[in-house]
Amino acid sequence: MTPKHYHFIGIAGIGISALARYHHALWATITASDWQEDESIWLLRKDGIDTTIGVDENNLPTSADIVVYSQAHIHHPELLRAQSLGMKTLTYPEALAEVVNSKKCIAITGSHGKSTTTAMTGVMLAGSSIWGSTLVWTRVPQFGDSNIHIEDSSYFVIEACEYRRSFLAYHPYITVITNIDLDHLDYYHDLHDYISAFQVIVDQTSGYVIYDWSDVNAQKLDFSKTKAKPIRMSHEGWYDENGIFSVFSQMNLQVPGDHLLFDAKLAYVVGKTLGLADWYIVQKLESYVGSWRRSEIIRTTKAGNILMSDYGHHPTEIRLTLEAIKQKYADKQIFVAFQPHQYSRTRELLSDFLTAFDAVNELIIPDIYFSRDNNEDVAYMTRERFVESLREHYPFVQNGNGLKNTISIIQKYDQENPNSAVIVLLWAGDIDTLREEIW
Repeated sequence: MTPKHYHFIGIAGIGISALARYHHALWATITASDWQEDESIWLLRKDGIDTTIGVDENNLPTSADIVVYSQAHIHHPELLRAQSLGMKTLTYPEALAEVVNSKKCIAITGSHGKSTTTAMTGVMLAGSSIWGSTLVWTRVPQFGDSNIHIEDSSYFVIEACEYRRSFLAYHPYITVITNIDLDHLDYYHDLHDYISAFQVIVDQTSGYVIYDWSDVNAQKLDFSKTKAKPIRMSHEGWYDENGIFSVFSQMNLQVPGDHLLFDAKLAYVVGKTLGLADWYIVQKLESYVGSWRRSEIIRTTKAGNILMSDYGHHPTEIRLTLEAIKQKYADKQIFVAFQPHQYSRTRELLSDFLTAFDAVNELIIPDIYFSRDNNEDVAYMTRERFVESLREHYPFVQNGNGLKNTISIIQKYDQENPNSAVIVLLWAGDIDTLREEIW
């Protein structure tokens, strides 16, 4: 069969870039575009995937067999031209589904912890007796700092996002639900609507659903009519499909935090369900060293402070991440520069943000990252309003007044407080670009 020609619109996205790398490895012709040049584009070029920069319908090669696009680019000129020419167009989830639905897909979903659990599961399966490919929304050192790992296996682990019900494109063999904590209220109407999406992916699962039985919202899932067998787990152990309870083996992870230990236990149950030996599972999970943007240690500054980056942007994951950092670095001050993701999410989850920073000694808000926001939310949830709301609980919070001013504040703090702090860039926007300014 002649390899196909795929054209990717918005290829800098972490998921879509991994899919492009997958097809490139299978000798497909790959062309791509994105609106700006950044580190993701440089890394793709290093891997042999050239990308055109700019927004122009003429960037679309008419020789492409399939055009894949990020759901953030539904009005992109290249996509509109492809549709007008009658070319086959697929969203990223649809294109990934074409790959994984013919395999034994292991879909890792949930409100928080998807990337870490996916990476841990992938590291565990890689090189095992059953092998396994993995696509994850981060870069994993054990995958050569890539977001894709490919093996000749029927098993394929993917990170499956619930936003806009995009994960319903998949029909997994195993679904892992890390937790269900209301999010994405710019799309979902309420908690009932949010849980209903998870119910559908449960209904679409053919083998097993692994989930936290102590999660109040996950308890609302109905397995009475599902083909999938529920595997209910807690922090101590798990009930298999026959109702037999087993206790977790001791694991000494290299990454800190009880929440990451729980992610490892989810991966552990996947391994046991697939028949892997206990000693092997523990060995591989203990070898996991972390991943890009997940409590990632960037460097130690010249002033002797630890610079970290973390993708946390929901209040629950922020609180857990910062508590873990504080626990590991109990003798240091925790300085956080937090960039909220979306005006709408910041507005909807404001009360939860007010208790998310208890482990912090210094907090700065540079701005709020705009993404899919409407004018009403932008006008209401200003940076100033957010800072003033936080100040009622955290009097030390500062208004960063933009990224340029924020970097000056961070640099000044770093120099005036040598060998005493962990500086955390906490974000889901563009604040991580500041890492190159902090030395």
